[in-house]
Amino acid sequence: MQEPVLGPIEIVDGVFWVGAVDWDVREFHGHHYHTARGTTYNAYLVKAEKAALVDTVHAPFASDMFERLRSLLPLDRLDYMIVNHVETDHSGSLPQVMAAAPQATIVCTANGEKAIRKHYQAESWRFQQVKTGDAVDLGGRTLSFLEAPMLHWPDSMFTYVPELALLMPNDAFGQHLASSGRFDDEVDRAVLMDEASKYYANILTPFDKLVERKIKEVQQAQLDIRVIAPSHGVVWRKFPGDIVQAYLGWATSAGEERVIVAYDTMWGSTGRMARAVVEGVTETGVEARLHLVPTSDRTELVRDIVESRGLALGCATINKRVTPAMAGLLEELRGLRPEGKIGLAFGSHGWGGGATKVIEAVMEDIGVTRAGDSIEATYRPTATDLASCKAAGRLLAEMVRSS
Repeated sequence: MQEPVLGPIEIVDGVFWVGAVDWDVREFHGHHYHTARGTTYNAYLVKAEKAALVDTVHAPFASDMFERLRSLLPLDRLDYMIVNHVETDHSGSLPQVMAAAPQATIVCTANGEKAIRKHYQAESWRFQQVKTGDAVDLGGRTLSFLEAPMLHWPDSMFTYVPELALLMPNDAFGQHLASSGRFDDEVDRAVLMDEASKYYANILTPFDKLVERKIKEVQQAQLDIRVIAPSHGVVWRKFPGDIVQAYLGWATSAGEERVIVAYDTMWGSTGRMARAVVEGVTETGVEARLHLVPTSDRTELVRDIVESRGLALGCATINKRVTPAMAGLLEELRGLRPEGKIGLAFGSHGWGGGATKVIEAVMEDIGVTRAGDSIEATYRPTATDLASCKAAGRLLAEMVRSS
């Protein structure tokens, strides 16, 4: 793997990466996403007779971007500022760009202009709204635009350079991955796909149907795409077809033949029940993965749930409800709404229950098919309770297999 580079990197003829690598960030989206391997903020300069900057970087990294930009182009010669998406990890340096290049025209969707004006009180900036099929001629290079609303904000769009078969889709096909290599063939393949799958599961799962529809729309348009340059992580120059197929799989599949058992326990009773469920699952030959929710990496746990067909959730009761850690996971699932899951609820309580009812309500809300009734143990699970958990695990696994 090559050493970190300071200058811009040409990703295809006349298109340069001018972004920034954030090696240190460990939390994203308001501490909701654990970025164990850091991230990048990718911006791209397209140089022809005219010049366009496609997206910017998170504001604290503006100086990195400007250092790379100025080595390629005086900023008073920047003609267009393309804003694919207004979320501030991509548009955060927009005010500095427009201060240095007030002559530049901002190109974005109609929703993009509304959001930019709200974010930055941009009274004096020039805008050019675009929709699917519109294009900007740079003289020798063309920027074509494809609206992608709710992938993953209403303003989102893709920028495509037909002469180079280059797609710049902002958050689509990205990964939170800091690396010294800028391309997919310069990083460990297993690490790359691990981060790509976590990214999809935690950010794009609610938009599965839109992802499927947008990919098929691009395929039907027969766009020649040989390089995909997203806004986070590496540029796909060797395996662009692989990540597109992976997205189609994630968007259309209910998951692997696997059961995730995720639980929280106070004095060990629910933990014993969870292990009994795992035993029942594994007896059938179906894979099981056990997660203690408070100590698990939430981002990886969510990815495991999204990519598995079976889900057993167990929790001790506290104040007639679930523990705070389980409540956070349930709220995450309520928002992501992973489809096609088969589920089981279980838990223990003292003088009064309630946790399993909370879990049941969330499962019903997100459309989980239940594998039998919930299992509850009072104080300590008996041998009969544990046998019931084991039997429920077997049933859940058999339903997963037959689905």
